[in-house]
Amino acid sequence: MRPSLYCAPLFLLLLLHLAFARPLFPLPSKTKYEEKKPIQTFRPYNIAHRGSNGEIPEETAAAYLRAIEEGADFIESDILASKDGTLICFHDVTLDDTTDVARRKEFANRRRTYEVEWFNVSGWFVVDFTLEELKTLKVKQRYSFRDQKYNGMFSIITFEEFISIALDADRTVGIYPEIKDPVFINKHVKWADGKKFEDKFVDTLLKYGYKGQYMSENWLKQPLFIQSFAPTSIVHVSDLIDSPKVFLIDDITVRTQDTNQSYWEITSDDYLAYIGKYVVGLGPWKDTIVPASGNYLMPPSDLVARAHAHNLQVHPYTYRNENQFLHFNFHQDPYTEYDFWINTVGVDGLFTDFTGTLHRYQELTSPHPKDETANSLLVKISQMISAYEGL
Repeated sequence: MRPSLYCAPLFLLLLLHLAFARPLFPLPSKTKYEEKKPIQTFRPYNIAHRGSNGEIPEETAAAYLRAIEEGADFIESDILASKDGTLICFHDVTLDDTTDVARRKEFANRRRTYEVEWFNVSGWFVVDFTLEELKTLKVKQRYSFRDQKYNGMFSIITFEEFISIALDADRTVGIYPEIKDPVFINKHVKWADGKKFEDKFVDTLLKYGYKGQYMSENWLKQPLFIQSFAPTSIVHVSDLIDSPKVFLIDDITVRTQDTNQSYWEITSDDYLAYIGKYVVGLGPWKDTIVPASGNYLMPPSDLVARAHAHNLQVHPYTYRNENQFLHFNFHQDPYTEYDFWINTVGVDGLFTDFTGTLHRYQELTSPHPKDETANSLLVKISQMISAYEGL
């Protein structure tokens, strides 16, 4: 048995990744822990959105390692497919915004225009590159106001490498992969066995032992939420795997990519009753739950209450620390935002770019009972007094 990579500091792992032209994690995972610390289920889930991408470029091994180090319950990824059918972790169907592809002269003639979710999009598309070619690209930060020092240090990883990162953790870490743009992928990538993108996605999960309904014994050993914006994909994979699924919901102006339904249709009570047969929760953009005007919050919608009435969890996205993303009501304080969404809105999980911030907030306000400190008890007393005075 090889020593756990989690015994090494993050920056040593970064150097190892740069030094060796091989996957950071062997496949399948060989590290076994007889007694892993279980995933917490008593408070809203801390979902590391594309890893700890507020610090390190998104969807890279280093971003996921950092998120686990910072206390994530789940690491989240967007799954796409390469030209030769390998499933990879990457958010956009184009490579332009988060890789160095535009600087690579050998790929200059690969720029294309395709229809993506009802619009024509131009760029260098994932589906026009083999895995070997994709591995030569270097990933960079999406936002210029975030730390740029890791740009060019890391490569795109595969779905299997992502899974191995979670399985190799020295505690139980869940995965939260998205079936990303399935209409587009199925149009441009074909597999020799005739299977669809969704089939290959599920095959990979089953290969690594993921199975079981929410909170089952199998699920608690290898926690998993499958997410998608495409309801037909959710229905399709429901026949292939019994793991819990989450239906993602975009802005009110965006129609579903496969069924061409409006936001209002897919958030109606009738539709929640229908999709509730296949999913355990919803993943809405947070500004559709509590709209904003002039960067100030408006009265919340009733979506969370109605979802809960249908026995559905709600995991909104995306929580970010920077002032550009914090509404004025929160006074530039991410803790105040988390307090509002957890204790006032009542959500069940949060997609965050800053896993460590959410973890520290939750450890302060709702630690595991056996880990309570005098500080956290004082916080609880303060919250109780505030609630009493508000009556």
